[in-house]
Amino acid sequence: MKIWVDADACPVAIREILFRAAERTGVKVTLVANQPVRVPASPLVECVQVSPGFDVADNEIVRRAGRGDLVVTADIPLAAEVMGNGAHALSPRGELHTTDTIGQRLNMRDFMDTLRASGIHTGGPPALSKRDRQSFANHLDTLLTRYGKG
Repeated sequence: MKIWVDADACPVAIREILFRAAERTGVKVTLVANQPVRVPASPLVECVQVSPGFDVADNEIVRRAGRGDLVVTADIPLAAEVMGNGAHALSPRGELHTTDTIGQRLNMRDFMDTLRASGIHTGGPPALSKRDRQSFANHLDTLLTRYGKG
């Protein structure tokens, strides 16, 4: 298993959890971003900077993530695409996407996009909470225990 991170929008607290998990388990973490992202000096952590542009980082993650890998992203369409390729998808808020839930999440995302396009202000997501960070860490540990080095 390798971990791929949609790093442009990934909260620092979540990246730090991932860095600690890499050191603890020996699983490689690769952050993919359109801009430079600071990473610790570790052979297990790297950052791939892609050119700016719509979905450039997402497309790079889709190209590189393999069956059994983990993709950390808040981007629902990206999560659906990598899941279709056999990867796991976990949001920074700790939501582990499944084949049973991803369709509903895509529908809700499209609905909210339609509302925003019609001028309705839907607001943004709340700040990342301690509970979100704990949920993320718990799901990450479960996945690493189940699929980590094998």
